[in-house]
Amino acid sequence: MNTAIITGASAGIGSATAELFIERGYRVINLSRRPCQVSGVTNVSCDLANEDRINAVTRELVAEIKDANGVTSLVHNACQMRKDSVADCTSASLRAVMETNLIAANTLNQQLLPAFNHGSSIIYVGSTLSEKAVSNSFSYVISKHALLGMMRATCQDLMGSGIHTACVCPGFTDTEMLREHLGNDLDLMQQIGGANGFGRLVTAAEIAELIEWAHTHPVLNGAVLHGNLGQMEN
Repeated sequence: MNTAIITGASAGIGSATAELFIERGYRVINLSRRPCQVSGVTNVSCDLANEDRINAVTRELVAEIKDANGVTSLVHNACQMRKDSVADCTSASLRAVMETNLIAANTLNQQLLPAFNHGSSIIYVGSTLSEKAVSNSFSYVISKHALLGMMRATCQDLMGSGIHTACVCPGFTDTEMLREHLGNDLDLMQQIGGANGFGRLVTAAEIAELIEWAHTHPVLNGAVLHGNLGQMEN
């Protein structure tokens, strides 16, 4: 049986991705502190900032993946998005964001890759801010730039393994995380949503489709996939 392991599938893009993989007949495992409400998802409580907890979880997952004897998609979706700047982001705060947004992905890769069969994938969920920046999202921008670099390095290191990778970079997407980051300011959300070719926010379901497509198409190995409806550039 094929397996999808999704970090942060409790809401937003992660939840929509879990739902789509369930529809495709995958066993879906959510790694996060909160459960995913999608029917059929296996929820594994995991604080991604806690390496010991990740290691404990992955020991069980490796055995389950090998027993399933299918392909696996590991989707690095979980992240923190703090409102901060170069002037006020402490090193401790930056370190905490990097633990969740970047270091957890590295730990999961190292622990789970030995169990992956030919045709498996590692999909990184970056951001439009993986290649540009806005103000007051200092730690998030740094982490998403680094995540894109991790994908490119992953691609080179896995050459010949039959395991492929890609980085899906959503534009401004209508999620709980974005609403909280914007202080639930509906006018600001509409303004941001209007700054693309379709005059609306991206939906979580649209990004989920892009993630699933990247997993099923190894020809995209090493690709950066922008899902942003064509953002207007200042």
